[in-house]
Amino acid sequence: MQMPESTDAHDKPTLAFYATEAAAYAAHSEKTGATKALATFLTALPKGAAVLDLGCGTGRDTRALIEAGMTVTAVDGAPEMAREAEKRLGIAVRVQLFENLDDMEVFDGIWANASLLHVPRAGLPAVFARVYRALKPGALLYASFKSGGKDGRDKLDRYYNYLDADEVTALLRGAGAWSSIDIKQGRGTGYDGTETGWVQVFARKSHDGAF
Repeated sequence: MQMPESTDAHDKPTLAFYATEAAAYAAHSEKTGATKALATFLTALPKGAAVLDLGCGTGRDTRALIEAGMTVTAVDGAPEMAREAEKRLGIAVRVQLFENLDDMEVFDGIWANASLLHVPRAGLPAVFARVYRALKPGALLYASFKSGGKDGRDKLDRYYNYLDADEVTALLRGAGAWSSIDIKQGRGTGYDGTETGWVQVFARKSHDGAF
């Protein structure tokens, strides 16, 4: 299958923020536990599953994946965040922008917690197609997004696509065939301390949905 042409799918000010704030962000992450949805993700995977932590940040959830016995590949688009993760995890972290993800049917699961929410809307279809391609048939994707229905920036000047549930579903269906899509919605706060709506999705790739 020929991948869609890569639209500019990263926001430079957002990457610059994480470059500057990497150490402080790591210190903040160490004060919180692993993302709550991770327990559900882990129970849905086989023992020793190959998992991609896509947008691993400074490695908080990566550590939990490793401790659960998963075979983990950690990726982040900001070199400074990747280095912070490497210091804490003792493993190599791949520095790669989402629009350059080139793995093909490698992973039993992809964990994209609060990461794809920074992809500019124009670049989302191509990035979702690459995520879909990286999953094995029958594999599981978890992704979370701040909701709102219109893109914008937070008070720290980070870009967010602010997808609503219907938009997330449409992007998934545009990327390929899924045997199940489970959307959950709620509210929560992020690094900037502002409460927002959130959309969480668990989607399982169809066994016969390869392009």
